[in-house]
Amino acid sequence: MKTTPRGFGIYVAVAVLLVAGLIALLVLGPRWLTTVTDAGLPDATAAIDARKIRARLFYIDELGTALRGIEQEVLYAEGTAEQARRIIEAQIAPAPPPHLSAIPAGTKLRTVFFTKNGEIFIDLSAELQTNHPGGTTNETLTVYTLVSALTSNLPAVTGVQILVEGREVDTLAGHLDLRRPFEQDLKWVTN
Repeated sequence: MKTTPRGFGIYVAVAVLLVAGLIALLVLGPRWLTTVTDAGLPDATAAIDARKIRARLFYIDELGTALRGIEQEVLYAEGTAEQARRIIEAQIAPAPPPHLSAIPAGTKLRTVFFTKNGEIFIDLSAELQTNHPGGTTNETLTVYTLVSALTSNLPAVTGVQILVEGREVDTLAGHLDLRRPFEQDLKWVTN
């Protein structure tokens, strides 16, 4: 009968613990090693969220009768609907001085839907209507600010349908029929 050297069981136990520790480190280690930002997201996610694209946003021209396209940085997003969301969020934000926005103050983006045929539905808060100054020109510039921002920056977008508080509306201020999607119309844009 063979005998094992004294202390051999301890070596086996230590070896098993080391192997188990290495396996745990390989499986769980990447999670432990990921640095977390203040927002609680891993740095890799924060880096993607910080990535930006150049987009053309639209503001009222000096005469107040047309739109002028201005290149600005907008947060990058994967997919047409998500990128549309980022563009609209940037477009409805307060205009950078000295530009004037055609979007009524307080307007918020509720949601975005993108259809297979290239139409995009943007659902905005009630402030789009309630804070609108009215008038044919103002209403047209508001609508084409949104349409131009999406169709100029996203080639997949063929039409833009504007909703308010989740509903189709006849008009913003009594002048433009909003019950259909709008296509790009650059006659409202000056260079």
